[in-house]
Amino acid sequence: MVFPIVGGNQSTGDFITNSLRFNNPDDPNLSTTFSSAGNRRTFTISAWVKRGNIADDHTLFGQGGTSSGNPRGVLFFANSLRFTNNTSGSSTDTDVETNAKTRDPSAWYHAVVAVDTTQGTNSNRVKLYINGELQTSLATATYPDQNFEMGWNNNVLHTVGRYPNNDAYHMDGYISEFYFIDGTQYAASDFGETNDNGVWIPKDAKGDLTFGTNGFYLEFQQTGTGTNASGMGADTSGNDNHLAVNNLAATDVTVDTPINNFSTGNPLIHIADGNITPSFSEGNTKWTSGANASYGTSGHGNIAVTNGKWYWKMKIDAGRNNGVTCGIAPTSVFESHYGTSTSTDYTFARDNLGSYGYQFSNSGSKKLTGTSGGNSSSYGSPNWSENDIIGVAMDLDNDTLTFYLNGSSQGEAFSSLPDVYYTPAWYGYYDTVWEFNAGNPYNAISSGNSDANGYGNFEYAVPSGYYALCTKNLAEYG
Repeated sequence: MVFPIVGGNQSTGDFITNSLRFNNPDDPNLSTTFSSAGNRRTFTISAWVKRGNIADDHTLFGQGGTSSGNPRGVLFFANSLRFTNNTSGSSTDTDVETNAKTRDPSAWYHAVVAVDTTQGTNSNRVKLYINGELQTSLATATYPDQNFEMGWNNNVLHTVGRYPNNDAYHMDGYISEFYFIDGTQYAASDFGETNDNGVWIPKDAKGDLTFGTNGFYLEFQQTGTGTNASGMGADTSGNDNHLAVNNLAATDVTVDTPINNFSTGNPLIHIADGNITPSFSEGNTKWTSGANASYGTSGHGNIAVTNGKWYWKMKIDAGRNNGVTCGIAPTSVFESHYGTSTSTDYTFARDNLGSYGYQFSNSGSKKLTGTSGGNSSSYGSPNWSENDIIGVAMDLDNDTLTFYLNGSSQGEAFSSLPDVYYTPAWYGYYDTVWEFNAGNPYNAISSGNSDANGYGNFEYAVPSGYYALCTKNLAEYG
């Protein structure tokens, strides 16, 4: 299936509260240079990752310095998981890469790299796990010699979210529960477990692990920029091996986690005029239509629902042009256009059947598609301004759709919605920029508001009975 209905993983418990969002163009990273070498033969790296832009290669963890020569990393390379080491010169002594792919931007993945070069069997010296499964189908399998000492865990630069000497490989997306273990080769089962539904989920592992001298544990509970216990790179293992914070802001600490996965934009699907392709950034919460479009293009969320009462907000950051629209669309529209662009069905609220939207125009309008060009009628405020916030309240128990403008209801826009799966959707052209916030904003919130369950972060109060579009709420109300 090309359109995720729920996406991601979920578990019970609240021991994970945060993740850290990495926006590739910003060169975001956390860094440390160990004061002395640790165990260079035996160590483990574990992290949960929700990817953003999956078209590029991204570094989860890198080491080796900023100049050319021997830096290497743990990468999502061509959407596979890859571990490399280069200890001297330009010769690569270790290169292990999976055939399995990590290219679902709606899901949280658990990645583990477990190294022990003292092992007699070469395949036991580097083990890669994805979502608890040891990867035995490998695209590349160059293992180190027995007892080989790697560049990893040496007293050189180590970077979370950045390849030390290459600007092309910055992380894009979210990282949660980052462990670096000095001196022990752990299995994925030491960090996660399978729940009663057969889903791989994180477990509270901190108290069961031995971190070693250089080991650290990043929970991203703080929002400071210092290299200390109040910084985003705070080490909570007990070692106080805090990492420096580079090109990250307090707003990059988010509530999107592997135990509560929030809806973000879906970069795998777009319906566009053939002249342009839209782009996502900020962990798929910021959407840009592209320039010089004769018609326009649409963006869409990555969680779809068919019942329950759901709320999210859209902020028009730029490109407030006549015709820009936000609302909902049935998944059947996007499935038929997966990965495509056309010149006739270029917007969810124009020629595609079954979509519903609130459109900016000089008179203000609501827009129901069903015929060529859609059916419009007067609705709500006659005008929007850039930076206005449009709240979308979708009630699929009573089949209604209501929009809010800067916290004020514009009245019920649509009723008798057909009983199908819907996803958030929006449209724009000529450099339109939309911010999609299902409870996980990329901009600062001046007066944060959560739903009745305490989930999400919104500028204005969530309407009574409505909930943020996240997996914990879906488990209860979806």
